[in-house]
Amino acid sequence: MILVVGGAGYIGSHMLKLLRHTNEPHVVFDNLENGHAAALQCSTLITGDLRNPVEIDAAFDRNPQIDTVIDFAAYISVGESVREPNKYYRNNVFGTLNLLESMRNHGVDKIVFSSTAAVYGKPAYVPLDENHPCLPINPYGWSKYFVEQMLEDYGRAHGFRSVCLRYFNAAGSDSDGVLGEDHDPEEHLIPNVLLAAMGVKPHLIVFGDDYETKDGTCVRDYIHVEDLASAHLLAVRHLSEGGDSRRYNLGNGKGYSNKQVIEAAEKVVGKSIPHVYEGRRPGDSPELVADSSRIQSEWGWKPKHPDLEEIVRHAWNWRLRHPDGFTDQVN
Repeated sequence: MILVVGGAGYIGSHMLKLLRHTNEPHVVFDNLENGHAAALQCSTLITGDLRNPVEIDAAFDRNPQIDTVIDFAAYISVGESVREPNKYYRNNVFGTLNLLESMRNHGVDKIVFSSTAAVYGKPAYVPLDENHPCLPINPYGWSKYFVEQMLEDYGRAHGFRSVCLRYFNAAGSDSDGVLGEDHDPEEHLIPNVLLAAMGVKPHLIVFGDDYETKDGTCVRDYIHVEDLASAHLLAVRHLSEGGDSRRYNLGNGKGYSNKQVIEAAEKVVGKSIPHVYEGRRPGDSPELVADSSRIQSEWGWKPKHPDLEEIVRHAWNWRLRHPDGFTDQVN
């Protein structure tokens, strides 16, 4: 059985859908601080917080058949991490340390960890491969890097085997329009573009137009959330078959500027989208583009939804069906 920590969140809920589709036994551990009960669909929830070791132990005690963990639980806002680093280290680092200790005490030694391209910091070269130095430039990136280091240490000391998946920019919604991205506050570009298109927000704010990029705005590699989920399932199966610890990038290998994302969204929604430019946001890297050739060559993983307009279209379809986001009432 798989324990999905943070399964009520954006990426976690898409993972649950895939686990249900593939008949993988699982249970969810989530405090619903940023996740949504409605996103769980029919997956079983254990309410708890990683910052409370007693609650984590109870989840393992109630489900002794758990043998693998997928960990999505984290605060993820770069800007907030710069303003409130203590919040990020307490939750992302110490909370995960509590999880690892509870796993060790219950004989669970396999974990798939949700990491990030933010561990790399400012790129020395693009695209970034897994050999690029890890020098984060914000507390969010450092918090993920510290956990990666903890997993290496637990591997040496306690025989843990882990797969760390370094996402670039998760985006889109499931192709059925059932699940989508719904944060409060929303800080990700694509959902904010669509909220401006709907008139929910008066305009989109673009942070920075003076970067050393092709048009002055930040460049990111957008990876469809369903493609992220498929990579996690490969990771679970790799570990269940006795595979060793791995670190992989997950991206499409193509970067799009903020301006290009706006243009793609305007094509999808069929109208211009109001936007204004403000100063750079602290902690943002100018360009992050993935070299994901390692996971492609070693595991045969390949994105099924690499097209930016398709990614935006899936997100738009979900937003049209859920103009107020999740209601947290399971239908």
